[in-house]
Amino acid sequence: MLEAIMFFFPMLVVFGKGTLPPAVAFGGGIGSMIVLALASRLTGNRAGVGFGWLLQAAILATGFIEPFMFAVAVVFLALWVFCFVKGGQLDRQNAARRAALGED
Repeated sequence: MLEAIMFFFPMLVVFGKGTLPPAVAFGGGIGSMIVLALASRLTGNRAGVGFGWLLQAAILATGFIEPFMFAVAVVFLALWVFCFVKGGQLDRQNAARRAALGED
């Protein structure tokens, strides 16, 4: 959801700099915000995670429209990867804790 909210600002920058026509800047920005918000609900399954990776690549590609988006995309990509690594660790800890409680 944070990425969806964040996309509001690059949309304004692209519009303000005249990089894209207003309809494309706002249409693409609002469309991206909606897709990112909906995608946040899908990460509980394998297809949703794959779609999330695809969206991360798409956000990285927006750097070709506005170069500062490369930096923003790298930060969000790092957060995405961190969440998967930390989530896996927590899942393993919880599984071990459940197994230990089940053996008692």
